[in-house]
Amino acid sequence: MIYTCTMTPSIDYTTYLPSFRGGELNRTNEVYYYPGGKGINVSRVLQRLGVETTATGFIGGFTGEYVKDFLKQEGVQTDFIETNDITRINVKIKADQESELNGPGPDINEAQLAQLTAKLNSLTSKDWFVLAGSLPKSISMETYREMLATCRENGVPFALDTSGPALKELLQEKPFLIKPNEHELGELFDVTINTKEEAIVYAKNLVESGIQHVIVSMGGAGAILVSKDHVLAATAPKGQAVNTVGAGDSLVSGFLAAFAKDNDPVAAFKYSVATGSATAFTTDLCEKADVEQLVDKVKIETLEWK
Repeated sequence: MIYTCTMTPSIDYTTYLPSFRGGELNRTNEVYYYPGGKGINVSRVLQRLGVETTATGFIGGFTGEYVKDFLKQEGVQTDFIETNDITRINVKIKADQESELNGPGPDINEAQLAQLTAKLNSLTSKDWFVLAGSLPKSISMETYREMLATCRENGVPFALDTSGPALKELLQEKPFLIKPNEHELGELFDVTINTKEEAIVYAKNLVESGIQHVIVSMGGAGAILVSKDHVLAATAPKGQAVNTVGAGDSLVSGFLAAFAKDNDPVAAFKYSVATGSATAFTTDLCEKADVEQLVDKVKIETLEWK
């Protein structure tokens, strides 16, 4: 079972219109309501890829009920912890420029946090864990480290998909997988990364520190994977980008789904790039058929480890 944890879930209210004018009445062409949060996105894509998954995290109120009902209808198992706060609503405006208005996350108390800790303690080496998205500052970084240390000590491979100081701090727990973009990778080392060659140098540094797989997304330049035995560059298939929200989460889903099946990082990387691309080409998250149409269009190049 692959468990995902979203500390601050949301309902993403996504609206499409030709242009957005601040301070004026704007009428939308299309509106969509989706459960939001990086971990939730990972679970939704895993389910579409035919992989058993359970979404957990902190949720509350009528919006929290909507999230749970939506996931249930899609076949995603849920094991959320109830909070006293209403799950936030995030507004995504897709126009000539993209704008976002994100609500605040919940206040999480010690009793609720203890419930999450108990869930982590029940995982075994047959499970996977994904901690994804923004991490509330009301919870100490030491607590997050203890959560991931519990996974490591119990032999539970875990993926970490966050950013900023939290990512830098939690790397010490040696994740199975991280997925920074080139800017986030540069922030870890206080440098600016402009090329694949530079990204490879710093991704190797992370692998040598004990992280098993580092995927660096490079926008239009594709992505790279660095692991103990591989340095790979992927060229993504061509297509019209419709929705960048969730593409990175889908990439994580694709890698975990393929790796859990075949234990092959090369094939998993190729499948992950196809999965991320398939989501970018649609208004919501990808379907399995979309991914499988793109897999053979992903070009993988093996680079030399120097």
